[in-house]
Amino acid sequence: MVFIALAGVAAGAINAVVGSGTLVTFPTLVALGYPPVVATMSNSVGLVAGSASGTWGYRRELRGQWNRVRWQLPASFVGAGVGAWLLLHLPEKVFQQVVPVLLVLALALVVIGPKIQSWARIRSEAAGRSLEHVSRGRMAALVFATFAVGVYGGYFTAAQGILLIAAMGALLPEDMQRMNAAKNLLSLVVNIVAAVAYTIVAYDRISWLAAGLIAVGSLIGGFLGAHYGRRLSPNALRAVIVVVGLIGLYRLLTL
Repeated sequence: MVFIALAGVAAGAINAVVGSGTLVTFPTLVALGYPPVVATMSNSVGLVAGSASGTWGYRRELRGQWNRVRWQLPASFVGAGVGAWLLLHLPEKVFQQVVPVLLVLALALVVIGPKIQSWARIRSEAAGRSLEHVSRGRMAALVFATFAVGVYGGYFTAAQGILLIAAMGALLPEDMQRMNAAKNLLSLVVNIVAAVAYTIVAYDRISWLAAGLIAVGSLIGGFLGAHYGRRLSPNALRAVIVVVGLIGLYRLLTL
């Protein structure tokens, strides 16, 4: 119980700052003897609390993003529902083979994100548009990417934050901390949808003790992560994302 609660604290803090806190709690539950699918569902239910506290901690950075986020929220909602359905109907190995590839792609996008943003700014200036202008094509791509990450998050949740940051960093002229705030809100929506779906369809397959311990731990961790994570510079935050992502990739490949 102590190990699960501490893993929840770590996951809540990591999710608020980076995303991929599941890469702490999921292996912990599996190592303690929980079946993978039970661990995935229990973890998703428990991490809702941490996602909520992390989102609240970053509420200031969410201001001024509604015009874009209002399109991303439905995409996350629908994607999470599809992902939860897939978890309940597809063999677990299907996505386990895809996760490492997605994570490598996401980390590469995080690293080259500044160059992509610089290129986008140059094009915007050349076209006489505001630096904050987001074309319809890029908005459509962003909504589709948000939906795709929602599907992934509803299925496995691990590293969905890194994937969201990578997509937004490649498509938006935004500050890292503001993107992180949007990521927390979108991840919260995905976690809630997945948790509700698992509770309704597979109530008896969830370990409510493990989910409760993770919830308490991640609630605390989410506040701590938001408090300290917002102090990081964009480059430092990007470095933390890459380091955590590489550790997560190693853990996924060695599960």
